[in-house]
Amino acid sequence: MPMDTAQPPSSAADLLFKPRQLRELVRGVPWLGALSDDEVEALLEDCEPRTLASREWLFRQDTPARWLHIVISGAVRLVRSAGDGRLATIRCVERGGTLGELSMVSREGIYLYSSEALRRTHVLSIPAERCRDAMDRHPECRAEFMSRLALELTDRLEDLALLTQGDAMSRLVSYILRQLPAGRGKEPRVVRLTIPKRWLAAQLAMTPETLSRLLAKLRDTGAINIDRQRLTVLDEQKLRDLMMADD
Repeated sequence: MPMDTAQPPSSAADLLFKPRQLRELVRGVPWLGALSDDEVEALLEDCEPRTLASREWLFRQDTPARWLHIVISGAVRLVRSAGDGRLATIRCVERGGTLGELSMVSREGIYLYSSEALRRTHVLSIPAERCRDAMDRHPECRAEFMSRLALELTDRLEDLALLTQGDAMSRLVSYILRQLPAGRGKEPRVVRLTIPKRWLAAQLAMTPETLSRLLAKLRDTGAINIDRQRLTVLDEQKLRDLMMADD
């Protein structure tokens, strides 16, 4: 289903699409942070806010990549189709995350994966050409963009290594550690488990039942505490030790 089938924003979402909120959303993208106020305003003039129903596809793999998207609210999963037709969940993206940035460096100019809304979701769609222009004008934007791509590649390589060489516990602990906020303050650090459990399990290449069992094991060891969607890391070193022990 092409992106153009996505519905325009409803009146219930009007607050999400106010200019101030959209400006803050664009400024929250690290590799657009060097844009001036006037440049952000000009960029927003060409943007399109969109509303997706649950399980609606924003774009499909191998279709022309004319847009880059920022999630305003909701959640989206990125999936890639393998040669045998199976779909592999790459990761899930929530508020402030970008979709389609890999297409910015794709010679073919196509999306390298598909994007599906996991619940009712709002996105801001920016013409990809305008993003390329911004990087041409601002070397610091391009440098930050490439740095983010390098981090993304590192994460995917780690996923691949854990999928082929590690066990389910190693994959879960690695995911938790990568979601932790930066810094090492004295307060326990919190990870929000806001995406549906079945999709997180798919991303980690395990069943939802296995995910629940491993989270319970981590809680029982005192490494984490779970209160609904709030996962608090109580002992980061214990997490790392468990990952090494189960390697």
